Amino acid sequence: MDSLTRFISDPANHDTLALVKGFRNGIVYGAKIRFPHALVMTFLFREGPLRTKFRFILDATRQHSWNLGRFVLIYKTLLLVLRKAQGNKESKIDAFIAGTVGGYLIFGENNNINQQIVLYLFSRIMIGLAKLAVKESVIPDPPQDPFPMFAAVVWGIVMWLFRHNRDTLQSSLQASMQYLYNDSDMWKSLKTLLWHNK
Repeated sequence: MDSLTRFISDPANHDTLALVKGFRNGIVYGAKIRFPHALVMTFLFREGPLRTKFRFILDATRQHSWNLGRFVLIYKTLLLVLRKAQGNKESKIDAFIAGTVGGYLIFGENNNINQQIVLYLFSRIMIGLAKLAVKESVIPDPPQDPFPMFAAVVWGIVMWLFRHNRDTLQSSLQASMQYLYNDSDMWKSLKTLLWHNK
């Protein structure tokens, strides 16, 4: 046990252990995020036997956590390699290069899980880039909070797409919107009006 403690505490092993812990944290975080999401969405919107539902939940959780763990490992490995190649100095472009390579290798496959993750990030980076443009004085600081207009435009576009070009939206968004806006137009009794959807 003492030798393991010495190994973990030795600064010479820090970089290697940071890769191990990054991989571990990616897997744990992916499972913490995906499992409850998959559980709720599956029981709200998927039909079929219980066994099939649980298989879907576990598969989605495994894919999300495995992808995130591998991405963290690739990203941190590339940062380490780039830093070592530059005499133990990190360049501002290193994070972009490592993220681009990891993103292509891990999240480049077009499937529902990867779409959700990438679209989640896309919305966050658009806001981040807008804030950066203000911070760097590329654009002026808006005189009033632009979020209300942003929210209005986003909701206007998504409702128009759902109403007139539904097939262009991701399947999980279509299912949510079907439940909220179309299923609420149909009922056969007091039970299906207030208690059960169908």
